[in-house]
Amino acid sequence: MKKLGFLLMVIFLGTTVSMAQNRSWQNSTPKESAKKSTETLKEKLGLKADQEKQVYALNLKSAKEMVEMRKGMGMGMQGGGGDRDAMRAKFTKMREDTSKAMKQILSKDQYVKYEKYLEERRASRGQRGGRNR
Repeated sequence: MKKLGFLLMVIFLGTTVSMAQNRSWQNSTPKESAKKSTETLKEKLGLKADQEKQVYALNLKSAKEMVEMRKGMGMGMQGGGGDRDAMRAKFTKMREDTSKAMKQILSKDQYVKYEKYLEERRASRGQRGGRNR
């Protein structure tokens, strides 16, 4: 019986640690988020040096806006709070604005790759399932 209790405790702790690692983005600063996003896009799209600077500036702006929107919507570390429809509308507008800006920065070929990358991310996010569902 003690072994079963110990095994359950190990499984619980392992699951908790695993979930915490998957949410490390929630603890990152806007600069860290922008840097990570820019590095990924540099690798996926083959950004030139001037494009990389522009993409970083855009990602930093977006990350800062995201932090402010989450604060405004009452979405702290515990989640919840705020009007979900208003939040969704604001996030959608921000994504659209970011896509328009990216279209100005990237070449046509890069933008096609960018859209494909976003689709892959959306698909993988859907497979993992969302929070609070």
